[in-house]
Formats: sequence, C-alpha cells, structure tokens
Amino acid sequence: MVVVTGAALALTTCVPGGSGGIGDGAAGDREARYRRVIEDPHPRPADVIEAAGAPAGVVRADDGSLLLTYDAGNVEDDEGPAATAWRIVGPDGRTVVEQAEHADAEAARAAFKGVRGGFVRVPPGEGAEGTYALDARGKRREVVVTGGPLAPRPGDVLLAEVEPSFIYRPATRTVAPPAAVPESAVRLAVDERGTVWSLDQPLTEDPERVVWQRDGRTLGSRAVPNPYAGGVLAARGGAAALSLIRGDGVRGLLVTTDGGAHWRTLLDGAIPFRDFEQDPQSLVLELLADGRLLVGEEAGRYWLATDRANRVFHELKTPAAFTSLTVDGTVLYGIADATTATYNPVKGEGLWISRDGGRGWRQYEQRG
Repeated sequence: MVVVTGAALALTTCVPGGSGGIGDGAAGDREARYRRVIEDPHPRPADVIEAAGAPAGVVRADDGSLLLTYDAGNVEDDEGPAATAWRIVGPDGRTVVEQAEHADAEAARAAFKGVRGGFVRVPPGEGAEGTYALDARGKRREVVVTGGPLAPRPGDVLLAEVEPSFIYRPATRTVAPPAAVPESAVRLAVDERGTVWSLDQPLTEDPERVVWQRDGRTLGSRAVPNPYAGGVLAARGGAAALSLIRGDGVRGLLVTTDGGAHWRTLLDGAIPFRDFEQDPQSLVLELLADGRLLVGEEAGRYWLATDRANRVFHELKTPAAFTSLTVDGTVLYGIADATTATYNPVKGEGLWISRDGGRGWRQYEQRG
C-alpha cells in the first residue's frame, strides 16, 4: 500500500498520451535499447526504469519515503533475460538510492511493503527465506525469522495472506507465522489494531466462516451465507469484507463495519458482479482509512463506496486503463502499463494518483 505526502511527488495534470517507454526514438531504436538493458549483466537502474516505463509497485515508509519497483522482461517469450530495479525517493521527491540487477524472466520479482522505518521485502517463496528490510536510505537490514508463531499486535504488517502466511514486526525486524490462526484458514487480513481476520475453510461439510481474533483470543465468527464460498478478504479499522463466490465468479460481498457485531450481504446492485470475468481470487478488494470499500478487477473496472456504510457505490472514471489499483489512507494509486512485456509505451503509461475519491487524477513524475 502507498501513502504519498504532498512533498513526495511532482505531479502533472491529466493529459492525453503517456509517460515512460524507451524514449522518443523510432520503434527499432526502442527495441534495440530495450534488448540491451535486459541482456546487460550489470544494468544501470536508470536504464531499467526507462525501459520498464511504469513502476510495477509503489510503497511508502512512515517518513514519507517511497520505494518504486520496476521490471523489464523478455518481450518475445516468457523465458530468457530480464532486468529489475528499485528506487527509493525521499520525502522531498528526489532519488535517495537505486539498485538494478540482471534477472531471469521466470524468476519471481521482488515486492516490498512500506513499514515503520523503511521497507520490507515480501517473502519470495513459500517460506520466509529471502526476506529482508531496507531503511529509508536503502541500507539493507537482516530480519529474524522465528520458528514459532507470534500473536499479531498493533503495528505488525501482514506479508503473505495465503498459506503459508507471515507477519512482520518492525520494532524487532522479526518475521513469523501469526499465532492461533485456525488450521483450516485459507485467507488472512491483519488490521492496524492487530486484529487477525481469517477465512476458515473446514474439510468437513460445515460452512466456511470468517473468524476474527486478537492477542490469540477468538473474538467472534460469522458463517459464509449459503450458497456461496468465500474468496478475497480485506480488513481495516473495525471494518471487514469478504467476496462471495458462486460457481466460477464473484457474486457479492459479506461486509461488517462495526468490528463483526453486524454483517450484511451486498449482491449485485450498483456493482455488476455478473459482468466480472477474471479469476475471483484476483479480485481487487480494499478498504480506505475512512471505511469505504474499493472493489474491481485488475485491468478492468472499479467501484468505490460513497460512504463508510458501503451501501452505495459509484464506478470510477480513470484517465487510463489501470493494470493495478490500490489505496493507502484515502488516496488512490493506479498504474497504467502494458499487460504483457512490450517495446512500446501504452496510452497513459505510468503512476496516477487521486486524493478525492477518483474525481481528479494527477500523473506522477520523478523529480530526479
């Protein structure tokens, strides 16, 4: 997730066209430069960033610093050479440090989360090995991977929400599985209060349940209504939402706004769930700091609740086709990029930011 302060970014107004790509030369020049970047055993970060065009992800540390990740893959095949880079931008919007490396197109790309004091890498595999922290100056810090679970507490960050799941504790730079989670939990969300919300999917004929816990104690549970199965789970500030799946698609949401005391189902209505075409497990489902829900499909359409009651939604109008959309606080962050590797930029390519619920958008520009 991302939060961006006013000083952190230079922004331009929404205009036709896009940013990024490999420069303004002919297509053949762009292709040649792109190939040189991904085949270079020691690529320069600026070259990788220029080749990638748009960031693959953006996260924010508590001091306002940003970490942007970039990927440049093999265009002709899903195998072969690739290049990756990350850049940390300080609160003043200027580059603090950047790093790039040669990679393999099939290798997992590095992903980070913003935390207190800097950033932490998301575990690249099924275990926690390969996880490390970066401070706001880009200095690498080792993390402690514990053998036993930890009961999440306020300030902990969920690094992996599907089995195997891990939390990160910034105060001690510790990575561990969350404690007391039901053995049959298939999805997790940890809110800023340290409450763990999980989707319990038993092997018996019992219904699936949403379970919420704190300090290792179960606070309550709610059965997923028939005839639905649970999907993606999100939680923040006492609110939680679970997508409801029937057949091969999302058909609605199960929502609470008062810490689990009351739940209601949202079926169709303002959100045309039956028009959703993608894998239901890849649904975009996030909660803003004020309790409003964001719902949609990557590279598709998105809807935002008009208030924290989450009863009425409106479709977002975006300046470009976003390949990803996320939130932090009440700010929306959309990335427009090609859905597959290409030598050419797409229309509106880059990072876009809205601070007013999607009514107005500004495009990110690096200050240098």
